[in-house]
Amino acid sequence: MADITLQVAGRSYTVSARDEDMPHLRALEARIGHHADAAMRAAGGQSGERTLLYLALILADALDEAEKKPAAARSDTLLERIADRLEAVAEALEESGETS
Repeated sequence: MADITLQVAGRSYTVSARDEDMPHLRALEARIGHHADAAMRAAGGQSGERTLLYLALILADALDEAEKKPAAARSDTLLERIADRLEAVAEALEESGETS
């Protein structure tokens, strides 16, 4: 385990992580940083805790939207692919039954 220092909304936080997790943590840090300015504006210069609260709300909202939209699209696509495969299997079974 090694320590990594992450910058979140203008503050530094040191956490322990495995070496192989470091690139992922840096990517998460960048994703959080993308929303940090909006959270700091929403907090109106108040406490860092309030900024982190707004940041958590922004990220939770983004996660909620992502879980809703892609899941439905993936489900429809997955169902279509399953239906296509079942049709292909049925056709193959019909053809093999005709040749037997």
